[in-house]
Amino acid sequence: MSNYYELKLSINPNMEDIVSDICFTNLACEGVVLAEETYKDLVMTATTEGTLRVFLSEVNENPVEILKTERELLKSRGFSDEELGSWEVSLDEKENQDWSKKWKEKWTVTHVTDNIAVVPSWLNYEPKENEITITLDPGCAFGTGTHQTTQLCMKALEKYLKKGDTMADIGTGSGILAILAKKLGASLAYGCDNDDTVIDVAIENANKNNEIDCKFELKTADKLTEKYDFVCANILHNVLFEIMGDLKNIMKDDGILSLSGILNEKKEVVLDAIKRENLKIIDTIEQDQWISYVVTK
Repeated sequence: MSNYYELKLSINPNMEDIVSDICFTNLACEGVVLAEETYKDLVMTATTEGTLRVFLSEVNENPVEILKTERELLKSRGFSDEELGSWEVSLDEKENQDWSKKWKEKWTVTHVTDNIAVVPSWLNYEPKENEITITLDPGCAFGTGTHQTTQLCMKALEKYLKKGDTMADIGTGSGILAILAKKLGASLAYGCDNDDTVIDVAIENANKNNEIDCKFELKTADKLTEKYDFVCANILHNVLFEIMGDLKNIMKDDGILSLSGILNEKKEVVLDAIKRENLKIIDTIEQDQWISYVVTK
């Protein structure tokens, strides 16, 4: 086996999924592990940063410059230095020790609610009675089920999706929300994304769950003509602000829209867009530093 490269990146743990997605999209990334630093100077004090360990199969371009550019792009979209973390980078070549499995050591079963569990595909798990399980590979797509923003949408789906509803997931990533919708009884589950690298991942994850009726494609909300009973959008706050009108357009008159991906300190941006489009908030769901809104027309 050839050697591998381990990149260590100092980030705010709340940005784990976003930064991981950047690494998978722009680098030869095979997996990530977040090691949050909870001790400092021998005192039990949580730091604002964690270390994202990124496993690379090769280094063809300068990853430091790539990450620097991506961090500046996030800042231009409204994220502060504190929200992002420092992004200090180190890169080391390592002897191969079956590294392709090493990043999987972090992952375990995630119990999103009392009735929904996300299970990595390499683990054996015996579900509880009536428990919905979603099997997937946490990997090269946003939405592993472990991040708070994904869980907020999953909770909204469990609470508000009715059997027979049609569902659309905008920015589908791993496809986990569409898969859950099918397992909850949706008659149709559709997911789209503007990143072509995640579509095959979503299809593969759907197949792992025998939910082959899910449809995934490379598309954005403004290109859709169908209307849906339930729409999910787990996307950055600034993108939600830009596309709120498009999301409204694909909702049925009595449809429901679940909005997530919103840091508490950025919620006013999304609230402004909700008000602009004359949408009505029927529920607010919070988890840690993240907030989600469930809205109707």
